[in-house]
Amino acid sequence: MPGRLRALNIGVWLLRVFCWTTLIATVGLVAAAFAMIPHDWPAWAAIVLSVIVVESIVFWIGIITVYLTSVQLGLKIRVIGVICGWIPIANLVALRLIIRTCREEVRFEGDKERLDASRAAYRVCATRYPILLVHGVFFRDSKVLNYWGRIPGELERNGATVYYGGHQSAASVKDAGRELAARIRRIVDETGCGKVNVIAHSKGGLDMRWAIAREGVGGLVVSLTTINTPHRGCGFADYLLSKVPDGARRRVEAMYNAAAARLGDPNPDFMAAVRDLTQAGCARINREIGLGPFPGIVCRSVGSRLLHATTGKFPLNFTYPLVKWFDGPNDGLVSRPSFPWGDDFVWVEPTENRGISHADMIDLDRENIPGFDVREFYVGMVADLKRRGL
Repeated sequence: MPGRLRALNIGVWLLRVFCWTTLIATVGLVAAAFAMIPHDWPAWAAIVLSVIVVESIVFWIGIITVYLTSVQLGLKIRVIGVICGWIPIANLVALRLIIRTCREEVRFEGDKERLDASRAAYRVCATRYPILLVHGVFFRDSKVLNYWGRIPGELERNGATVYYGGHQSAASVKDAGRELAARIRRIVDETGCGKVNVIAHSKGGLDMRWAIAREGVGGLVVSLTTINTPHRGCGFADYLLSKVPDGARRRVEAMYNAAAARLGDPNPDFMAAVRDLTQAGCARINREIGLGPFPGIVCRSVGSRLLHATTGKFPLNFTYPLVKWFDGPNDGLVSRPSFPWGDDFVWVEPTENRGISHADMIDLDRENIPGFDVREFYVGMVADLKRRGL
C-alpha cells in the first residue's frame, strides 16, 4: 500500500478510535459523576480534563491526516466538515460522512493496487506503439494538474508509454490540428517509435481528425479513439453564439486570450475554437475532411451520459439541463447523436443514479464513481490495442 493510503488508513483508524473512546469515556464519566460529586469533584474534573486533552489530540491528528491525504473527500465534504464541526449533532453526522468516505477510498484504492500488482508481469497496456493523449478545449497539458487525472499513471503502471499533445488551449480545429501533426512528427523522429495510438478527448478528437486528413500524419497514426467528441457539433453552442451580445462576447474573448497567452499559449483564439464546436462549424469541418473513418487506421469513439444536473460538477451541473433541452441526452456539454464516429462506438451508460459527465471521462475531478472505474476503462481500451498488435 502506498504511503498516502497508509497515512489515510491511520487517519481513519484514529477517527474511529476517537468516536468509540469518546462514547465509552462519556458513559464512564457520567457514571463516575454520581459517585464522585460533590465530595470528590476536583478529582472528577481532573479526569474529565485529561480525557478531553487525550481525545482532542487523537481527533486532531486523525482529521488533519485525512484532510491532507484523502482525494475523495473533495472540497465539498471538507467544507461541510469545517462548518458542521462547530454545530452539535451536525458535527457527528459530518464526521461519520468523512470516515465513511475515507474508508471507502482506502478499500477501493487498496483493491486497485492489488489488481495492478497481480497483473504487473503481463504489462497489459504495453502497446507496440506509444499512447498520445490529446486534450480538449480551454485546457493545457500541465505537470501540476494533469488534465487526464489518474489515467496516465494507471496506464504507465500497466506498461504503457504515454505522451501528451502539448497544443494550446484554444484555437481553431485547423490550427490545433497543425500543432498536433508537428507534435506527432517530433515524437516519431525523437523516439523512432514509427507510429502512435491517439486517444483524444472532446475537441481534441476534431483536431486529430483534421491532423490526419489535412496535415499528412495519417501514416504516423495507427489508431484514433475519440472520447466524448462533438463530431456533429453542439447545438447549445450555436444557441449561445446567437444570443450572447457582441460586446459581451468580445470581452470574454479578450479576457480569455490574454490569460491563455500569459499561461503560455502562443496564439490563443477563443472564438475560433467556439465556432468550430457549433453544429454549423462541425458541419463545415466534416464537409472539408469527411466524417468517415480513415483507411488503415483503427477508428473508435466513446460517449457517455449524465442522468441529473445535480450529479455533474460545476459548470456541467448548469449546462446539462440546457443541453438536454436543445439536444437531448448528454454528458453536460455534448449530446448522444454527436458522439458516434469511426468503426466502433462505445456508449457508457451509467449503472448508478449518478451518470458519467464530460469531465468524468477524463478523471478531471479524481472521483471514484460507483459503477464506473474510469481508470480501468482506459486500461481496457489500451489493452485491446495491445491485443490487436498496435
